Amino acid sequence: MSRILYRIENNIAYVTINRPDVLNCFDYETLKQLQEVVDSIELDSEVRVVIFTGAGEKAFSAGADLKERKTLTETQVRRNVKAIRDVFNSIASLPQPTIAAVNGYAFGGGFELMLACDFSVAVEEAMLGLTETSWAIIPGAGGTQRLPRLIGEAKAKELIFSARKIPTTVAYEWGILTRVVKKEKLMSSCEQFATEMMNNGPVALRQAKYAINQGINVDLQTGLAIESKAYELTIPTEDRLEALRAFSERRTPNFTGK
Repeated sequence: MSRILYRIENNIAYVTINRPDVLNCFDYETLKQLQEVVDSIELDSEVRVVIFTGAGEKAFSAGADLKERKTLTETQVRRNVKAIRDVFNSIASLPQPTIAAVNGYAFGGGFELMLACDFSVAVEEAMLGLTETSWAIIPGAGGTQRLPRLIGEAKAKELIFSARKIPTTVAYEWGILTRVVKKEKLMSSCEQFATEMMNNGPVALRQAKYAINQGINVDLQTGLAIESKAYELTIPTEDRLEALRAFSERRTPNFTGK
């Protein structure tokens, strides 16, 4: 059975961690399969938005597969940590907008997968947490870096140092979640959001994401230079001219990503 399910429909890529019997935990084979899928998405011009979710109704992902971890040598543990760090960095670097559809528990690496996505939409019942310090380790797939940048140093330290599991109400209030929805509306809400973004120019979306991601941690003047170069890439596109034609003809533009 494939540990990662992948399909493309209406220009949306759906990536599902498919280990519901173990709360969609990440073992090494799952990480390898996920990396292969993410690599293919990066180069696929058909994909305009990516939705990540977990199989079943209990968990988005409960993080590392601790049963596997017990059998690993220190070298193999380092291999796994590098693999999860690399694949989440690849997800964070995808040119397309990404949405985490959080269908249940998101602990440890599952929480860090959320942080690697641009947006996180969760069901009301979900519980979230960076629980690694309770296992005498630390978040190793971006949690100590992405969470402080998202919610501030003090709140990030509070969550990581305490290993606390928080409800969606708190996660939304702190800015970790984009929105909270009823379980039966999770995918439709994510798809509606994806469609809203896909109504706009694909090249523009990619360049806007690039400008924000590359500029957020540099000084203002460097960020403005990044924005200028990203804008420059939109000028010669067919989509920009199509938008102007559609405006003058009072119709909806037909963007092709060219």
